[in-house]
Amino acid sequence: MIELRELTMDDAPALQRIYSGASLMYIERQALGIDEAVDLLTTTLTCARAVPRTRWAFGIAAGDDLLGMVRLRCRTERHASLSYLLREDSWGRGYATQAVADILRHAFTTTRIASISARHHPDNAASGRVLQKNEFIYWGIHNGWPLYGIHKPDAAP
Repeated sequence: MIELRELTMDDAPALQRIYSGASLMYIERQALGIDEAVDLLTTTLTCARAVPRTRWAFGIAAGDDLLGMVRLRCRTERHASLSYLLREDSWGRGYATQAVADILRHAFTTTRIASISARHHPDNAASGRVLQKNEFIYWGIHNGWPLYGIHKPDAAP
């Protein structure tokens, strides 16, 4: 099983490994060098200290092994977008599904977020299944990408 955990600057080499190879096939980002991984972590940790907080990023870890990252970014006061990325050697094990479930629980119980949207590359059907398993509703195509959304259980759409 996996757990979500806070990221630290010591995660730069692991983050560099996550943002490489086949893991980048379906996202709009290039491989990270170590300096870019440090910059991403610096930004992430700065955002974690912001008040009010509008971004959350957690490492997806199995024991001491950082396998990926899951993030929320507020788009309005009550709506956020979700993204996640796993190292390719951890695909197909249910880790993304569990990480999304965990961050939804966090968002809907500890923040004011009432709805979350997510999109995935049109060729990445597995990512769509992750969202559907977490009760996201397909909203349609937006700028060529399948778009999904979910509302907090006690919040009206």
